[in-house]
Amino acid sequence: MHYTLADRVSLSTEMLSTIERGVALPSLENSKRPSWVFGIAELALFGAGFVIGDGGDRVLILSKIQINILRSNNEQLARVDTSLAGSID
Repeated sequence: MHYTLADRVSLSTEMLSTIERGVALPSLENSKRPSWVFGIAELALFGAGFVIGDGGDRVLILSKIQINILRSNNEQLARVDTSLAGSID
């Protein structure tokens, strides 16, 4: 049986096409699905760069943070920056 990528990631071909063209941003869950199929980090699929690490929870957490940052508007980014500065210093 022949499966399309849309079939394998349980998305409609229309939704997958809008994500591929940059018309829509995938949800965190939907961004993970193609990465599971290809066996690579979801960030590699969306041109956001790579999170380098030795695997495990740290890489997963950093990947989620990076995805959320990419989706944030300027006001949200300013709040994140303030929050991080306060928790790291």
